[in-house]
Amino acid sequence: MITIYDLAKKTGFSYTTVSKALNNYPDVSQKTRQAILQTAADMGYLPNAHAQSLSTKKSWTIGVMFSEANEVGMKHPFFSAVIESFRKHAEKEGYDLILASRNLRNRDTSYLEHFLYRGVDGIVVISSDPNDEQVQEMINNHIPIVVIDMTNENCSVILSDDLSGGKLAINYLHSLGHTKIAHISGDPTIHAGKERIEGYKKAMSQLGLPVPDHYLVNGGLFSIKEGSEAMSKLLDLPDPPTAVFVAGDHMAIGAMELAKSRGVRIPEDVSIVGYDDIEMASYVTPKLTTIRQDTDVLGVRAAQILIKQMIQKKKIVTEEIIPVQLIERESCLPLKK
Repeated sequence: MITIYDLAKKTGFSYTTVSKALNNYPDVSQKTRQAILQTAADMGYLPNAHAQSLSTKKSWTIGVMFSEANEVGMKHPFFSAVIESFRKHAEKEGYDLILASRNLRNRDTSYLEHFLYRGVDGIVVISSDPNDEQVQEMINNHIPIVVIDMTNENCSVILSDDLSGGKLAINYLHSLGHTKIAHISGDPTIHAGKERIEGYKKAMSQLGLPVPDHYLVNGGLFSIKEGSEAMSKLLDLPDPPTAVFVAGDHMAIGAMELAKSRGVRIPEDVSIVGYDDIEMASYVTPKLTTIRQDTDVLGVRAAQILIKQMIQKKKIVTEEIIPVQLIERESCLPLKK
């Protein structure tokens, strides 16, 4: 069996330096750490995880809690992209992820109890109900935690600039000559839904544009089906909109398919802007103009902030807002005069 002493002899570094590199101590340079880790991989060195945990009082694991309601959570391409970015950075720093089982509630075990039993060093919460008692229980515990896509004053949170994203969409549609602009929103009790509604309303107000009754339709939990149902309501109005800002790409795709089924052309009859920039957005017909959330930055910054807390062994309360970007494709056209 290859030992840490074998690695020290092979690399020429001291036993202490090798140990620190393997345990991800911050006072080892990246170059040195990479050289030691590469040698360890080449020699087939496998650390004893239990002994490592006892000596460092670290499990080198991070708990992941996420919502599975409707199409929100890991099944949604936006959130899967964020957690993939988070995972890559965490694994590069030596951590493994433990996902909370969907059967925990059925076993009368809370997420916090599960994570504490597994001895995780920290927790990341993705796409959850801010009023969920189990989420609040984790946030109020001493364990390091970071929350993605949800606001909270008692922990670290990473968010997209959804208010600016809503304004960006409306200003873009207005630049094309549209004044009758509707919004298919996400659930207003969810942070993303609430902020995008606020962005829509603020931009419409600043542009001096009215928001007629029924132009703001609740699309619920961002699913294709809910987008389709919301678009049907808009097309049934006596004075339907010429443009629609949709709070999620899945909903936007549902809205476009419903419009096509009723003989409404996108973008000749109605222009549509989505939100997220999921991979599918560039493959549907027409290709979807949308507001891009930077999933890479969201995931990496969440991992960096959480790892900083875990190294310092204390919670950090901070809020970081990540900018968004308009991606122009084919689902919008200037309004015909």
